[in-house]
Amino acid sequence: MMHEKIPPVIREKIRHAAFAMLDARDVLIGRKGPMTPPRRLINVGSNSRFRSDFTAIGEMLLDYLINVGGLKPEDRVLEVGCGVGRMPIAMMRYMTTGSYDGFDIVKESVEHCEQAIAPHNPNFRFKHADIYNSNYNPQGTIRPADFRFPYSDRAFTFVFLTSVFTHMQRPELEQYMGEIRRVLVPGGYVFATYFLLNSASLAAMDAGSSDRVFGYASDKGRVQNKHDPDGASAFDEAYITELYSATGMRITQLKHGSWTGLKSSVLGYQDIIVAVKA
Repeated sequence: MMHEKIPPVIREKIRHAAFAMLDARDVLIGRKGPMTPPRRLINVGSNSRFRSDFTAIGEMLLDYLINVGGLKPEDRVLEVGCGVGRMPIAMMRYMTTGSYDGFDIVKESVEHCEQAIAPHNPNFRFKHADIYNSNYNPQGTIRPADFRFPYSDRAFTFVFLTSVFTHMQRPELEQYMGEIRRVLVPGGYVFATYFLLNSASLAAMDAGSSDRVFGYASDKGRVQNKHDPDGASAFDEAYITELYSATGMRITQLKHGSWTGLKSSVLGYQDIIVAVKA
């Protein structure tokens, strides 16, 4: 086909030019606010239309943080994996007296947040962490299993992660859990999403009714693609609940998501765990 003859570098330039034209149109018709990232940086939703789901998903997740996680306007919040700012954009009107810190492994995403979001609120801050990930930061210099969060002990009252543990293996998961406990105050909460393996989700995968199939064994879980373990990973639910206890955190809520295709799953796509630091 003709497009296969176009060099990848040229295809990428054409793609960025097309996105830039659509961004300019969206500004003119009022569909792109000053904090909204350019289309080329958004990795959720369809490339063929305006990413209205970027805003919608942010608002939906904020509702979960408030009504399931117990987020308060005065909390000192840390987001692990802030991306291009989907959540801080949604949270800015709600976090009236609190603060927000976020870090991410994609430098360009953090730069967008620093330039487009931070100027609107001095209590919203962003950092780049040069952590290796085969999909999102293949040139990263820090092993995720060695990473120490760049924040002091007991700095936050609320920590959250969405679609972060779903791209990790056991060593980095356990490292991050320890770091979350370190930066949380006693009584502070953590809200995290997972793909959890239990009798129901395993049966759903076997029956072909699950949206995802994790068919390759990993340490304390499974991965979707054995050649790309960072692409999507699931963990045994029993292991995860034991890990929280061993880390000194008590689970207060465990909600199963719709990824399994089960009718009883009514809260979001991924599974949600909320826990409090003892």
